[in-house]
Amino acid sequence: MKTRTLFQLCFTLTLYFFGSQSVFAQAPSTATPSTDTTKYLIVKNDGNEYVGLILSDDGREVLLQTQSLGKVYIPKSDIRSIRPLDLIEDVKKGEFSSAGAFSTRYQFTTNCFPIKKGENYAMVNLYGPEVHFAVHKDFSVGVMSTWIGSPIALALKYTRGTANPKLNYGVGALIGTSGYLNSGRGFGGLYWGMVTYGDRRSNVTLSLGYGHFNDGNDWTDIQTIYQEGVYQAINGMVPELPIAGTNTYNYGFNAQAPIIGLAGQTKVGKKASFIYDCMYIMGRTKNNSYGYQDIDYIYDQNNWMLQQVVVGPWQSYNNNTNQNLLIVMPGMRFQRTEAKAFQISLAGVITEDFSFPLPMASWFYKF
Repeated sequence: MKTRTLFQLCFTLTLYFFGSQSVFAQAPSTATPSTDTTKYLIVKNDGNEYVGLILSDDGREVLLQTQSLGKVYIPKSDIRSIRPLDLIEDVKKGEFSSAGAFSTRYQFTTNCFPIKKGENYAMVNLYGPEVHFAVHKDFSVGVMSTWIGSPIALALKYTRGTANPKLNYGVGALIGTSGYLNSGRGFGGLYWGMVTYGDRRSNVTLSLGYGHFNDGNDWTDIQTIYQEGVYQAINGMVPELPIAGTNTYNYGFNAQAPIIGLAGQTKVGKKASFIYDCMYIMGRTKNNSYGYQDIDYIYDQNNWMLQQVVVGPWQSYNNNTNQNLLIVMPGMRFQRTEAKAFQISLAGVITEDFSFPLPMASWFYKF
């Protein structure tokens, strides 16, 4: 009897022990393996992205079950954002793509999303080719040119994120030369700062910049200024006109322009995006002042001999002009695969005096 009672007591204690261990193991509710079958996109501060099931989240790190890497622990301090994955928009052929390599730019301008490692791309349009490389997670370098290889420009872009995953900022520069055109004397640049709000699929970017160009010509012409007056001819010949001074006229041309840009893009289908690009250019051109002086020759109507030379006043002209331009570039981008996309823009240029179309067609290639 005592033996049976002892056995029952031991059995009860054993059940209690295992039951308590189960309870204690499940006590931290935040570390409980999740039964949620929703896949999530986790974007780290360095730009790397992970997709999978969240198995647990203890407040310090997230345990993610990925398809290619298996279980991955990601510290919360390294995470920029977490959102549910849209299987229709985000997954193609079983592979994840947050938006593609071409989401970093519009038609001409760019946004504050960096080019990721391994997502370098080339763009070919009607006017010439360009190629862009990621040299750092926040810094990219590109080369742009025309089909004749001149002019040519170096493109630089540096971007950073903020505590808000939808708010990013950056700076960029285009530094160009006329190349073999004009014997390489021409040069110019475009420098801007920008702010982007949104994600890689749907965003808007405001940019402020400054551009300049100099054709590199330094030709000069010395113009003689004669004293104003009426001078009698000497035996029908032009008399020696007294010189009042000289004027040096430079043929060099340069232009400066503050620029305001507004651009954006948004998905309008599984494989299509609406692209909008707009720039307002407040151009100022400068070609050094020059002058002109009227000199009239008076002849005798009877024998057509020169009688007088009339020298008019020196008139100076300022060849500086202001010209504002509005370039509007709405278009569509069609992307069937991760590595290729086609974009067309029905662009136009509007000035105070005239306007003209500027259609563009571009092909993107990831490499």
